[in-house]
Amino acid sequence: MIIDKIVGNLEDMDPKEISKRHMEKVYLESASLVKRIQRVKTDHGNELGIRLREPRDLLAGDVLYMDDKNMIVIDVLSDDLLVISPRSLKEMGTIAHQLGNRHMPAQFEENDMLVQYDYLVEELLQGLGIPFKREDRKVKQAFRHIGHSHG
Repeated sequence: MIIDKIVGNLEDMDPKEISKRHMEKVYLESASLVKRIQRVKTDHGNELGIRLREPRDLLAGDVLYMDDKNMIVIDVLSDDLLVISPRSLKEMGTIAHQLGNRHMPAQFEENDMLVQYDYLVEELLQGLGIPFKREDRKVKQAFRHIGHSHG
C-alpha cells in the first residue's frame, strides 16, 4: 500500500471514532518525520510506502490510513533529550543564544526547552548552573534545522 496523503491526526478526532477501530502503529525516529518518501513497517508487520504529495513533515498521531474497522497511525520513538528548565528570562536568553550559536534546533513544552542530547551542551549547562534533566522522551515533531547564512 502506498500512502500519499495524511487522513488526519488523532488529536483532532472524536475519541469514539478512534475506539471503534483497530489501530496499527508505525513507529518512527523523530528524524524520520521529515521524510516525505520512505518505506515503513507497522507493528503488525505490514509494509507501507509513504510518498506524500504535499510538502509537510509527519507528526505523532498522524493517521496514514483509515476505514470503518482499521487505522494506521504514526507514533514516535523516544529521543535522548536534555530538558532545560531556565529559572529566569536571563537564563533562557543565555542558553538560547548559546544553542543558536551551535545551530542546535530546540522545541518548547510549557517552560522547558528540549534539545537532543549533546555532551558539550550538558557541560555548558552545568557550567552555567542552568537546571536541566536528561530524559528519554517522545516528541511530537522532528527537530528541524532552520537554514540561514552569516554572509
